[in-house]
Amino acid sequence: MANDTTAAATALRIIPAAEAPFADVESVFGTRGDPAGCWCQWYKLGRADFRSEWRDGLRERLAAQLAEPGPGPGLLAYDGETPVGWCAVEPRPALPRLAQSPVGSASPDGDFGDADVWSVSCFVIPRAFRRRGVAGALARAAADYARDHGARVLEAYAVDPSARETKPPAADLFPGTVSMYLAAGFHEVARPKPHRAVMQLDVGA
Repeated sequence: MANDTTAAATALRIIPAAEAPFADVESVFGTRGDPAGCWCQWYKLGRADFRSEWRDGLRERLAAQLAEPGPGPGLLAYDGETPVGWCAVEPRPALPRLAQSPVGSASPDGDFGDADVWSVSCFVIPRAFRRRGVAGALARAAADYARDHGARVLEAYAVDPSARETKPPAADLFPGTVSMYLAAGFHEVARPKPHRAVMQLDVGA
């Protein structure tokens, strides 16, 4: 099974989401569940602003961010011509609420205005494409993408299912897991909660 998963992940094509039709991004996020109610805006807006936005407004914000010049805000994975996953990756200053997050604020890199530190904050994998190594492939591609755009450090805010008494639902794994990041070369730098860890990968020259 592991070999099958690795082979499937290797066959994926991963591109900056800004280069993809927005309809493909919409296909991955879907119309129901947490992704369609967030559109990767949670760390970008204040709590009150986020809660005051309708889903359409959040979707339009992501569409506008994808149209802006500069790197980010995410990558899109394809299996053939089918979009199968999203990874949010961009310079950390684009995510101001991380500094107030109990997990994000535990970063040893305390200057949240430092654009040389990048963040992987979210994965969206439609149910039909889970357990195929899509998120792991996106994590590795995110490291390459951050490196190619001048990042010094890539940071993530992982879930450790083994530290929880009960198996977490899939919806709780959107930040990615500790084991997945370790497999992608990251190392743990902080453990602000028993089941949450800050992971980093040095990507600078």
